[in-house]
Amino acid sequence: MNYLRAGVRIPLELPAEVRWKSRGGEPRQVQGKTSCISANGMFVSLPVPLRHHTPVTITISLPVEVTKIPLQLCCRGRVVSQPPKRAGIGAIIDDYRFRPARQLV
Repeated sequence: MNYLRAGVRIPLELPAEVRWKSRGGEPRQVQGKTSCISANGMFVSLPVPLRHHTPVTITISLPVEVTKIPLQLCCRGRVVSQPPKRAGIGAIIDDYRFRPARQLV
């Protein structure tokens, strides 16, 4: 299935936590980094490959210099691409919410 880009991509490198379930249903988690974000999707560089259509949860800590308060962007979506010469995933965002970032003690 081909997905058409409808929005503007914003080049933005931020740490991202990606969670999904393995084929056996085991929870998995890995740290990555966004390289661009749009209104309905993003590309996240990851050290592991994920299969097309894998449901993912992506959590991005937003810079407090921009948001003024510690916030996280929590997205639920699915993998729609994995370029062969680039380590990472293209993901469609199906749902998102903002939440207060966890404070480190």
